[in-house]
Amino acid sequence: MIRIFLTHNPEDLDAYYGRTLAGLEALGEVRRNPAGRNLTTPELIDAAAGCEIIVSHRATHGETALFENAPDLIAFLRCAIDIRDVDVDAAPRAGVLVANAGKSFIPSTAEIALALMLCLARNVGESTRLYRDGEMPPQTMGAQMRGRTAGIIGYGAIGSYLADLLLALGMRVLVHDPFKKVDRAQIEQVGFQNLLAAADVVLPLAPASAETENLIDAAALAAMKPTALLVNVSRGELMDEDAVATALGEGRIGGLAMDVGRAPDQRPSPALASLPGVVSTPHLGGLTPENADEQAASSVEQVRAILAGEMPPRTVNSQAAERLRAWWRKNGQGEGA
Repeated sequence: MIRIFLTHNPEDLDAYYGRTLAGLEALGEVRRNPAGRNLTTPELIDAAAGCEIIVSHRATHGETALFENAPDLIAFLRCAIDIRDVDVDAAPRAGVLVANAGKSFIPSTAEIALALMLCLARNVGESTRLYRDGEMPPQTMGAQMRGRTAGIIGYGAIGSYLADLLLALGMRVLVHDPFKKVDRAQIEQVGFQNLLAAADVVLPLAPASAETENLIDAAALAAMKPTALLVNVSRGELMDEDAVATALGEGRIGGLAMDVGRAPDQRPSPALASLPGVVSTPHLGGLTPENADEQAASSVEQVRAILAGEMPPRTVNSQAAERLRAWWRKNGQGEGA
């Protein structure tokens, strides 16, 4: 029987596998994270010793030491799409297959962007806090989104989905994406500087890369309207947090809402989240039953494929998966059978 190690801490295990664990357990022996927290790499090496498959939460790093010190490991399956913290050079050197989940998070992430934007625009969070504490909130005017301009940076899966939601609100939608042509009459494709100058809400949704590191920096913030709202649900690396904090303190932007940041597990940095004019949630964008169940089911699908002698879907290094092929040969399955 194949041995599978789930890295999820108890809270994440319940959120992602509360309804799907039985499907994984039907395929092999499932071992769970024995700690009440995320494991370090040395702890993971010890806890997963003897397991052929690791199913990894996004907060578990796939470091070089893991692949070099887990001789029984044939596959590292990330129950999320982000594998930037997985050493995809060390894994193939060790012959370990790496795969990730599908993009089931698109609706939930777009919806939290919408929720954060409206919360920030209408002072929902601060008004709720004050009123709950027995204080009458000041009658601060909120910003109506109908008729205002949203600027989406990056017209990928989330950006295009979110554009439809913003259009439904009656917003003008601008998009900047140098790698994709936007062929929709309702959406205006513009240059980066033009978007920053015109947008009442700026939504960076570009992928994190060396080119997009600190995309929203001091210069970008200076180009924005002083009343503009900045909403980040994509990656913390897209924002220069010091520059954003300075702009907020000097009243050069209207506010910040974020679900991501540079704290562990891509959570917003507490120092930035604590500033006036900031609304933040701790990386909850994908935390809906629909997304969690589908991402967990993706790992069940991948384990089932491995047991059937098939290369699982969404692999990133199938050509280098020598341990998987050796395991198939040993069991009379797959390409080596």
